[in-house]
Amino acid sequence: MTLSSLLNDENFISPIIISLKVAVSATILSLISAILIHYLLSRKYFKGKTILEAIIMLPMVLPPTVVGFLLLILFGKQSFMGKFIELLFHQPIIFTIYAAIAASTLVALPLMYQSIKIGIEQIPENLYHVAQLDGASKFRMFTHITLPLSKAALLTGTLLAFARAIGEFGATLIFAGNIPGVTETMPTAIYVAIENNDLHLAYAWVFIMIVMSFFMMIATQLLRK
Repeated sequence: MTLSSLLNDENFISPIIISLKVAVSATILSLISAILIHYLLSRKYFKGKTILEAIIMLPMVLPPTVVGFLLLILFGKQSFMGKFIELLFHQPIIFTIYAAIAASTLVALPLMYQSIKIGIEQIPENLYHVAQLDGASKFRMFTHITLPLSKAALLTGTLLAFARAIGEFGATLIFAGNIPGVTETMPTAIYVAIENNDLHLAYAWVFIMIVMSFFMMIATQLLRK
C-alpha cells in the first residue's frame, strides 16, 4: 500500500485524528488539574495530604486496565455519577470520546503533577518571603512567581502528559471501547490491525507513534538542560 493511498484511507486517518483530539484535550485538562491541585495542596499542611497525593499518583503505577475498570465502576450506567451524567447530557459517558479523554487525563495527570511539583519546589523560598513583605497575596505569588519560574517544568509535564495520553491503551479500551470513527485511537487500532493481520496499517501507526514520541522525548531532554 502506497503513502498516498494510506493518506486517502479513512480507516487510517480516523484513529490519528481521534488520538490527537484525545491527547490534546487530556493534556489541557491534566495541566489545569495539576496546577489547581498543587496550588490547593501547597497552601498548608493537613492530615491526609500524603494519602491524597498518593491517590493522585496511583494511576502511574496501577495497570491501565485497572484504571479503566475503576472508571467503569464509577461512571457506568448503574452508578450514581453515571446516572447523573446521563440525566444531564441525555447520554452515558462510557463508549464516547469523552470517556477516552477522561481515561487519558487520569493516566496523564500523575506525570503532569509530579513534573510541576518538582519544578515549583526548586524555586527559592526567599522570593516568596520578599513578595510577602511587599504585600503580595498567595494567589498573586502563585501567578507572578511560581508559574513563570516553573515554565520549564510546565512544558516538560505537558510533553510527558501528551506522550502518555496519546499512547494510552488499556484504560481507554475498557472505558471507551474501540468504536471506529468514535473512540478508536492509534493504540487500539494497532491492536485490532494485528489481530486482523493488517500489518501494513499496524506498521504505519507504529511508525507515527515512534516518531512523535521520539521528538517529544528529545524536546523534554532539551528543556531539562
